[in-house]
Amino acid sequence: MKRLLVDHHQRIVDYLRVSITDLCNLRCVYCRPPEGLQLVSHEDILRYEEILRVIRVARDLGIKKIRITGGEPLVRRGVLGFIRELINVEGIEDVGLTTNGVLLAAMAKDLKASGLSRINVSLDSLRRDTFKVITGRDNLADVLEGINSAIEVGFNPVKVNVVLLDGINEQDVPHFARLTFEKTIDVRFIERMPFGSEIVPNPPDSFSAQKAVEIIQLKVGKLQPVDSEPLDGPATMFRLNGALGRIGVIDPVTGHFCGTCNRLRLTARGTLRPCLLGPMEIDIKSALRRSASRDELAQIITGAVLAKPIGSICGRGLMKDGMNMIGG
Repeated sequence: MKRLLVDHHQRIVDYLRVSITDLCNLRCVYCRPPEGLQLVSHEDILRYEEILRVIRVARDLGIKKIRITGGEPLVRRGVLGFIRELINVEGIEDVGLTTNGVLLAAMAKDLKASGLSRINVSLDSLRRDTFKVITGRDNLADVLEGINSAIEVGFNPVKVNVVLLDGINEQDVPHFARLTFEKTIDVRFIERMPFGSEIVPNPPDSFSAQKAVEIIQLKVGKLQPVDSEPLDGPATMFRLNGALGRIGVIDPVTGHFCGTCNRLRLTARGTLRPCLLGPMEIDIKSALRRSASRDELAQIITGAVLAKPIGSICGRGLMKDGMNMIGG
């Protein structure tokens, strides 16, 4: 019988976010400086077989949901084969992937064929010039083509994650909301957490999820609350009358939902991170590379879960790594 991973605050942890690479083909202003970052060597990145071993042990402890992240996961060679192997891990009930969408159009069909359950696309502006300001690249058309391709091959819904950036993308909010009339997508507006990272000096602040709701209701239409589904995570969900898709708001700064967190993170360099913003990382790569026993790996994973803090730590400036390594 599968055990449950329960932390000291009686939260059941059943969700593992797995960063498979620190590489990314964008340079978002809140994630990486224009000059780029010093990347981890190829040898220091976890191999796919090591990631799968961690997942199998975590599965036996109660993990049942996996999200593949990066960096940009689609830039890593062999990602489709890795997903196929992951899908075949018995007991893992849901596998999703978060991508910036630049490479998605060419890969959407194969991703669907691999058995992948869900696609989340990170996109912060529908205006070409603003997209270039945010990402440092002129790839908006590629991302939009990727979203359309994902819908065409049968991902339903495709989730579009919009990070709210004060003074940058407020005017995009109604345009994103109107997309839900046209496409089977869930647009989710997400407050940018104040990482306090030394990696990106002076990153843009967030505006509140409540402000996004107010903009939509003023310029688009009334938002009707709808019941959230288990896979909606921390999002509060709404629908515009007549829309095909839904609108979600995720408010980690103003809503302080950290107290209900059910996730653990495996970084690309082989550490377990109990909390996105917290300073603690627990090495599991060393154990993997000396062929540690399953029980020892289980103890490391359990220890990481027991190290999860309670409550919100947003704004304390604890996270020093770039998001490309941690995977969000």
